Amino acid sequence: MPELHHNSPDIEKWLTLARAKEVGPKTFLRLLEHFGSVGKATRATVLDLRRIKGIGDQTARKIVSSIGEFDVSKELHLAKKLGVHLIHYEDPRYPPGLKQIDSPPPILYVKGSIIETDKLAIAIVGSRAHDYYGQEQASRFAYTLASSGFTVISGMAAGIDSWAHKGAVNARGRTIAIQGCGLAHIFPQENTNLFNNIPKHGACISELPLETEPRGENYPARNRIIAGLAIATLVIQASGRSGALITAKYAMETGREVMAVPGNIDNPLNQGCHQLIKQGAKLIENIDDIMEAIDYFGATVKDYVAQTTSKAEKDLFSSQPDISELNLSDAERKLYEIIKNKPDHIDHLIRSSGLGTGQVNAALITLRLKGLIRQHPGNHYSR
Repeated sequence: MPELHHNSPDIEKWLTLARAKEVGPKTFLRLLEHFGSVGKATRATVLDLRRIKGIGDQTARKIVSSIGEFDVSKELHLAKKLGVHLIHYEDPRYPPGLKQIDSPPPILYVKGSIIETDKLAIAIVGSRAHDYYGQEQASRFAYTLASSGFTVISGMAAGIDSWAHKGAVNARGRTIAIQGCGLAHIFPQENTNLFNNIPKHGACISELPLETEPRGENYPARNRIIAGLAIATLVIQASGRSGALITAKYAMETGREVMAVPGNIDNPLNQGCHQLIKQGAKLIENIDDIMEAIDYFGATVKDYVAQTTSKAEKDLFSSQPDISELNLSDAERKLYEIIKNKPDHIDHLIRSSGLGTGQVNAALITLRLKGLIRQHPGNHYSR
């Protein structure tokens, strides 16, 4: 397997273009599409740029004059010092789900790793202001999802985000934190332990230059990445003005499932969740509800997984794989060993495995999405 923790090829050229003035994610991809390569785009003249729809004379001049101003060598030296690697849009390691959003980031700064199974990710988001109920629900759902083989995505902010990451870490599962600042900063400071622990079984990710300080205007854009990395977004304890609602909006716009946990109707901290439920978000009370929501949404999820699965992985799953080579949770491994070529009813699988109903449902969904088992009418399953 190739080394995962290295910079993408030609990352210097990508950084040079991405850090030019007036070049945001949309403009970057427009330039890449027009010129065919980042190298050609960095050598473009004002006249070349003016031929592109939406780029006027003033913008073209700012782009050309600022090419090369950003200190790429300094950035890459600092990245190496911090244990951060950079992945660009054309790198095979770039998360395929992120390419489906409106303005995917051209470059991701990654501290940790992004792996194949991160395609089965669920975002858990909510308000910074929260109470014990929100803390408990975020921890509980994250712990159960991570234990079931899902990657938990969140934003490392104080409040619900932090408790979601902690739940996944406590389950020894994978979690990915999308930050609204550069990875040279830890924000908030009380999350220092999380920042250090998450990369061991996941990643801290940012699209921003390493030394970018945490600023309020960075967070709405960060939320599109959270939604783009997940097959579904679960909102827990969000007020009516919570930034978590922006994440939910991005998820809806990308065609991903949105779910919400209800709460006390007299508590303003729950208004955003109730608002989402009124708008069609799935009401979630337990892990079975999540599995049902994803299963209901399953055709799209399975299409997404199929579209983003490498040929090597498809070849692996086309035969009977050696489960020792697969990244399965204990519950998934146990069920896979029980399930044979002859269809077996879910009740028998629950009895034979000794697992709880929720664990079995979660594991079955994951095994199906990974292409390891098939579902038959009447809740029967086979390889």
